[in-house]
Order: sequence, then C-alpha cells, then structure tokens
Amino acid sequence: MNMQTSSVMAPPAPRSLDAMQLPIVMMRDILIKTMFRTNKTMVSDIARTIALPIPVTQELVEIARGQNLMETLGTLHANSSNEMSYQLTDSGRARAQEALAQSEYYGAMPVPMAVYAEQVKRQSIKNLQMTRQRLTEAMGHLILPPPLIGELGPAISAGRSILMYGPPGNGKSSISNGIRDALGDKIYIPRAIEYAGQVITVYDPIVHSAAEEDLDDPNSLRRTSGKFDTRYVRCERPTVITGGELSLDMLNLVYNPVARTYQAPLQLKSTGGVFIVDDLGRQEDPPQKLVNRWIVPLEENRDILALQSGEKFEVPFDTLVIFSTNFHPNEIFDQAALRRIFYKIKIDGPSKQDFLKIFAMIAKKKGVPLNEPALVHLLKNKYPTINNVFANYQPGFLLDQIISICDFEGIPYQMTPDLIDRAWANLFVKDEHIVK
Repeated sequence: MNMQTSSVMAPPAPRSLDAMQLPIVMMRDILIKTMFRTNKTMVSDIARTIALPIPVTQELVEIARGQNLMETLGTLHANSSNEMSYQLTDSGRARAQEALAQSEYYGAMPVPMAVYAEQVKRQSIKNLQMTRQRLTEAMGHLILPPPLIGELGPAISAGRSILMYGPPGNGKSSISNGIRDALGDKIYIPRAIEYAGQVITVYDPIVHSAAEEDLDDPNSLRRTSGKFDTRYVRCERPTVITGGELSLDMLNLVYNPVARTYQAPLQLKSTGGVFIVDDLGRQEDPPQKLVNRWIVPLEENRDILALQSGEKFEVPFDTLVIFSTNFHPNEIFDQAALRRIFYKIKIDGPSKQDFLKIFAMIAKKKGVPLNEPALVHLLKNKYPTINNVFANYQPGFLLDQIISICDFEGIPYQMTPDLIDRAWANLFVKDEHIVK
C-alpha cells in the first residue's frame, strides 16, 4: 500500500437513521439540545451543526415533530433555497432542558464505538509502509549514523512500540518528531464516540492538526458533505507528546461532572498516529508502572477504559508508541516489560566526524564563520576534559553562546579560541563544594 492520502478509506456518510446505530431518543435529544443552544431553525444549518446529511436530519426532525417537540414556523424561510423553518415547541424546550440536565453535550452526533472500531481498522497505523526515502526526507535536517534509518524504518512500518535510549542531548526527541513527519497521510478522527449511551469527545484541535471541514452549501449543485461522514474530521495523523508531566491518571477517561460528558484520554486521541513518551524515568510514576499500564494495549491492540459507574469497556488501540529515555533500559524495566517493547534502539552521541558536520551546518545557518584554529582548540583542548564525549546538542549550544557574547561586545560574529573558552564555561557546571 502506498502512503498517499487516497490509501485511507473515508467513513461513508449514513443514509438513514437506522444506519446510525444510535438510540433514537439519544439522537432526538441531541437534535433538540442543539436547536435550544444554537437557535438554528433551518434544516441545512441544523444538519451542518449535528454533522449529518440533510435527508437524515429531516428524518429526525419529522420524528421530533410527531412527538410535538418541534413545529414549523408556518412560512418558508425568506431565502433562495425556500427552506422550511422549524422551532421548538414549549414541550420541546422543556425536554431540551431536561436532556441538558442529564448531559450538556450537543452538536455533532457521536459515532458508536463499534462503527468507530471499523474505521480504525481502515486507517490503521499498521497499514503504512514506510520507505527509506520517505524516512530519510523527514529526517533530512538531522545528521544521523547511516545504520539508524535502517533500524527505525522496519519499526515504524510494523506500527509496534519503540524504545529509544541513550545519553541526553542526542536528538531522541527530534527523531521522534521526524517519525511523525514521515507518516504523511491523512485520517478521519471522530468528533465524539458513543458507548452505552455515554458521549466521549475525541477530536481535539491541539492534538489533531490541519483539520479540513467540508461545508455543505444548500445553494450549491454539488454537495460536499456526501463525500464522507462529517461526524469525523479529516486531518493529519495525530501526535501526542508527553514528558515528565505524564501520569497514569492521564491515561484514563476524563469525566466532566458539570457537563456530564467524557473526554478521551491521550492514547485514544492518538489513535492512528504516534504517542511519544519523552524523558521516561522523569515522571512521578515509576517507568515500570507506566509500561505495565501499556502491556495489554501493546500486545492485544485494545485498551480498557472505565466509566464513572465503574463499568469497563474496550476501545481500539492503534498507536505507534515511542518511549524515549536517558536511562539504560535495564535500570528502569524488568525483562518482562522489555519483551513487550518490540524495538529497542540506542541513540548514541555523534562521532567526531559527524560532530564537525553538525557544527559546520549550524554555524552556516546561524551566520558564524568557521575558524580552523578555534575548532582545533575545541577538539584538542576542551573535549579531552570530558573524555571526548560528543553530543548533538553541543554545537548549537556553543554557537548560541558565541553569538550572545559577540552581540554583547558589539563585534561581528566570529569564532576564536577565546570565544570558545567563554562559551565552554557555560556548557558544564564546575564540580565544586559551595559553603552554605
């Protein structure tokens, strides 16, 4: 399968209320709550707001009318479409307020969990076939050892978990972001899903970028909303990045007691995309405990969540999980946990040759001319003091220090042994005892 946008099959728009697979009462209540909250009166506007095709919305309107919850305004709306306008009756307004007391949710109709699970299969992260060219292009701004692309590629194609480990400051976070950029295609994220009559909101503009909404213009000869089910938003494969702030609680459903609705946890929002756990080992919860929480999802492609009532239920788990740590894996995991993480890739510091390439590339980008005596001084006199341990972050750090010094001294950007010494002084803190 190629990685073009067309490789993902769009969720088909529902053609009838029966095709929705939602309780009629729930759909009717969302309809009248939406009208109550938004003051929409025309079916085309209501349809757009509840994210259903116009014929299906009209079907729902007729049910509400038959129950004396809605009525026509008696005249055609004064526009070129000649649409009939509707309003809630007194009974409809009373029912809307009762329904809002049970759940504040209104707007886009939710997608039933079982229907959503089918769409997850259609756009699975495991369907992607990563190529060396695509991954290399996405990592083009990084200077990496040649074997690394060969290790990362199969791991991404498999859609299995990856543990990247190694000394700090060598680009594990940048590589994670490069993997995200390499995914390339678009998928469909539900605005909300439904389980056992409960609504769980999923679409999050912070996580789900480059959203494209198709609007249905009632005056247009070509309707757009029929292309796919507009209860979904078409967007880039999502990426969730967490660091030291990640806690086990963040992997549970978030219940809003005021609105009486749920929000999807981070891993559910990242379905079809990437979940990056950066700085593993810096969280309040021990790494072993965090990974134990992922054992069932990683092995069985399903997660278990719980409602406020305590009822547990399954959701699809279709996420490329990337753990990134500065610790050696044996320090933070037992062997059983390590077996669950399918790919373990060490990200080491650069060789001297790669370090110089990185230094030259960043110096050019920042407008600092290279100076051979200064570089010789750095390599011969400074790096031996730290056992010639090079890190990817160091060139940028040193050059930013040099630029700041030049700006302060009012001199053109340049590189000298003296400036190298002054920049180096801020790279490491001298180990000494401070009298208190």
